[in-house]
Amino acid sequence: MLNLERLRTLDAVARHGSVSGAADGLHVTTSAVSQQLSKLEREIGQQLLAKNGRGVRLTDAGLLLAQHAARILSQVELAQSDIEAQRGQVVGEVRIAAFPTAARGLLPGALAALRTAHPDLRVKTTELEPERGIREVLRGDADLAIVLDWSNKKAPVPGGLERAHLLDDTADVAVHAGHPLAARDEVDLVDFGDDDWVSWPEGEFCHDWLMFTLRSQGMEPRIAHLAAEHHTQLALIAAGLGVCVTPRLGRGPTPDGVVLVPVRQTMKRHIYATWRSDADRRPSIRAAVEALRSVGAPLSS
Repeated sequence: MLNLERLRTLDAVARHGSVSGAADGLHVTTSAVSQQLSKLEREIGQQLLAKNGRGVRLTDAGLLLAQHAARILSQVELAQSDIEAQRGQVVGEVRIAAFPTAARGLLPGALAALRTAHPDLRVKTTELEPERGIREVLRGDADLAIVLDWSNKKAPVPGGLERAHLLDDTADVAVHAGHPLAARDEVDLVDFGDDDWVSWPEGEFCHDWLMFTLRSQGMEPRIAHLAAEHHTQLALIAAGLGVCVTPRLGRGPTPDGVVLVPVRQTMKRHIYATWRSDADRRPSIRAAVEALRSVGAPLSS
């Protein structure tokens, strides 16, 4: 009889690509992962891991069993969802990943509402960029992720995931108080054709969106500085080092020396919650999504 926890360990190694990655994802030691795999190898009588340089790789038998393990664990998740749905109680644990401005501007209110409405539900949160949040949900390391796309650039939703719209978030352009356009009630993006830009790091969806959006206006943006956090971006603007796009969700007080100017071509982020389809019936997921929606609706701009 195959042991479910050992199959879960093998699945984690296959998903994370290493024993250490599996240990991090399962919140156990690497020694515990190795012990579980050794026991699984003895149970099936075949080698599951082989050395690969300084790391390991799954053997053919390991890959075959890992594929079955993924399907088995998905069925277990579905069974747990059905049992929770039949019981109808919002209990247990739900793990939520959220990108920084959502973690700051959306999560606190939703978590407080969940604690009041469902005191037996444990909620764990982590701050992750949308792409990584989706990967965590797909791998089973998070139950729900708060993600985004833009009105003019949609983000693909991987198969096996469900999603629910939470709110729309308008973005403005942040400029130094001494900028020639700082006193304008409204601007066009093309007005900033000669400015340096502060952007998100290369490779992130929002950086790709900014490049796409500016180029669609006939501009070739000069990216002078890269910063992941909006607060860091605004500090650079306050120092007179460029302009940037800054969404309103979780923005906080505007630093001295920074002016926020609305854009005539309205820039909106669409904020979503996403979760695995096999967990769709879990009352805890539904309760978390409902709390996020109730907090997000008044924040739509």
